[in-house]
Amino acid sequence: MHRRRHWMKRVVAIMAWIGAAGLVPQPAGAADRIAVFAAASLKNALDAANAAWARESGKEAVASYAASSALARQIESGAPADIFISADLDWMDYIAGKGLIRKDTRADLLGNRIVLVTASDKAKQVDIKPGFDLSGLLGDGRLAMGEVKSVPAGKYGRAALEKLGVWASVEPKIAGAQSVRAALALVSRGEAPYGIVYQTDAAADKGVAIVGMFPADSHPPIIYPVAVLAASKNPDAVAYLKFLKSAIATPFFTAQGFTIMK
Repeated sequence: MHRRRHWMKRVVAIMAWIGAAGLVPQPAGAADRIAVFAAASLKNALDAANAAWARESGKEAVASYAASSALARQIESGAPADIFISADLDWMDYIAGKGLIRKDTRADLLGNRIVLVTASDKAKQVDIKPGFDLSGLLGDGRLAMGEVKSVPAGKYGRAALEKLGVWASVEPKIAGAQSVRAALALVSRGEAPYGIVYQTDAAADKGVAIVGMFPADSHPPIIYPVAVLAASKNPDAVAYLKFLKSAIATPFFTAQGFTIMK
């Protein structure tokens, strides 16, 4: 028994020495993977772009999708990632203010629009203008949109409704969602008669139809900034960022309805 305990101690000591020396085997290809934190609305386009990156570079980019607010908080808490793509300037500014990005890599990547959607089989065009009767359209139903205090799509939606003078009438009917894709799902599943989402999200779900486009001047410009995170040690992070801005990646974004920022 004594000899067994002595042997086990030696094994533990040897393993500790191996770990300290950096000799513990790593998963194959782990060093080649780029970890991307991206706004939920980017999923379809970025998945396609990442597949093209893998074909071009022979390396992998793995994206985690959520509301920009949630991703920024995770980055602030030390979550390991190489690239952050936000759906608005505010959350990129937030982590930049904490020194969490490489400022020389920051760029405005994409633009978008917000739209009013409903179930495809109930689509009837809505004239979105100052004072339009959105509350009447909703009836006893809810308006699905991102949380208006944190989710970029929700913030843009609230700004537009305020500018158009209808926010006060619909505020009690808001169904706030944790991300724009979650808001989209509420409409697609018939749990909310209408929703405010990005144009690109509507294009990704055949269960909904766009019934109105919010005027571009009714809300701040919708800009998706991108940056390499300060904590990134991946030597391919900058090359990946350049790839996202390249002619190879552009069609994957425009096919979903994004505009390319110059």
